[in-house]
Amino acid sequence: MRVVVQRVKSSQVTIEGEVVGKIGRGLNLLVGIAETDTEAELDWMVKKCLDLRLFPGEEGDRFDRSVQEINGELLVISQFTLYGDCRKGRRPSFDRAATPNFAEKYYERFVEKLRQSRLKVETGQFGAMMQVAIENDGPVTLLLEREADQSL
Repeated sequence: MRVVVQRVKSSQVTIEGEVVGKIGRGLNLLVGIAETDTEAELDWMVKKCLDLRLFPGEEGDRFDRSVQEINGELLVISQFTLYGDCRKGRRPSFDRAATPNFAEKYYERFVEKLRQSRLKVETGQFGAMMQVAIENDGPVTLLLEREADQSL
């Protein structure tokens, strides 16, 4: 599982000219699911996204508070292209990305688990062509990755 985490002042997702998800201060999460992902990867990623200290505290430290501590908002966008492999040729290969049925199930579970935090959670539409507007704050952008243990 891969998630691009962006600290934002605001973010919104539009489909065919209609805004379908919009947040203020918080995190924009671009989510890629691998076929090998399990509940363990989902649980780890949810905890990491909610607990990462990416926001300034009262004493000016730039990385002192989590999205939960500031009562921030989350915009979650499915993005299979995070598993694009560009090492060979001129076109990316998406062999490691989960099939749409599998990915949608795990994406929805990820969103459901984030909503248990009681923060505002908005989403795009799985599989749709979306335009995402991001007012990156900092900018602060991180890549989180958690791969399933293949030795099990």
